[in-house]
Amino acid sequence: MLQHVLLLRYLVLKSQTLCLCRTIIKVIKACAQTQYPLRILRAHGLSDNGLHTVFRSIAVNIIKIMYASCVWSGLVNKRNKQRIDAFLRRNKKCGFCQPDLPYFQELYDAADEQLFDKIQQNEHHLLHYLLPPSSSASQCYNLRRRPHTQ
Repeated sequence: MLQHVLLLRYLVLKSQTLCLCRTIIKVIKACAQTQYPLRILRAHGLSDNGLHTVFRSIAVNIIKIMYASCVWSGLVNKRNKQRIDAFLRRNKKCGFCQPDLPYFQELYDAADEQLFDKIQQNEHHLLHYLLPPSSSASQCYNLRRRPHTQ
C-alpha cells in the first residue's frame, strides 16, 4: 500500500513538473515572437525608453511566471531557468529592455523575500501564525566595546 502511495505522489509531482515545463516553454515562445515587432519599432525610430516600455508591456508574461514562484520554483528544472535567462539576455543584448534587468534567480529571490517580509510584517496574514514568536531578548544586547572592534 505504501508503495502505491509513493508511486502516486511521484506521478502527481512528475505531471505537475511536465505541465509547468510546457507552460514555461509556451510563455517564452509567445514572448520571443514579440522581438520582430520590437525590431520594426526600432527601425521606425522609437526611442530606447519607448522600446523599454513596450518590452515591459509585452514581457508581462514573464512577470506572470513569477507569480507564486516560491510555491512552484522547486518544480522548475535548470533548463527552463536557462531558457528564461536566455530570453532576458537576448533582449538586453538587442536593447529592448533595461541593461540592469535582473535574471530569473534574482527575480525569484526578490519575490521570495517580498513574500516573507509581508508575512512577517502583517500579523493578520494567513501564514503569520507559522512564524516563531518574536524574541525581545535578541534585540536588547548591550555589548561592551572591545579593542578589536573599534
